[in-house]
Amino acid sequence: MTADAPDPDAPDPDVSDPDAPDPDVSAPDVPGPDAEGPDAEGPDAEGPDAEGPVAPGPDAALSDQERAVLAVERQSWPGPGAKERAIRERLGMSPVRYFQLLNALLDDRRALEEDPVTVNRLRRVRDARRDRR
Repeated sequence: MTADAPDPDAPDPDVSDPDAPDPDVSAPDVPGPDAEGPDAEGPDAEGPDAEGPVAPGPDAALSDQERAVLAVERQSWPGPGAKERAIRERLGMSPVRYFQLLNALLDDRRALEEDPVTVNRLRRVRDARRDRR
């Protein structure tokens, strides 16, 4: 191939691309970063990019990890050392992370549906501790 020959794979400059936007048609109004309202994005926006936990869909089930957290909490333990060891061995997480997940589960209606006895007992314990403060 010579430098003067056109590339056979290159698009023909005389033929317009059917998928290209028409320069005579204006773009639809899209809210910018300074927009306000329900479609505006920003610190108060909701959705997958919003900060904070996003609640799972109404039909989503608890994950295996969440079920395992409830199962550990359902058991009785001879002392805190045994429970912490079980958390590390069975769940592969630190006790601090475990209690963070557990606290979030107490406010999750799916956990209440999965194990109402355990969740209600733990809610009562949590509320009693809050009332003592």
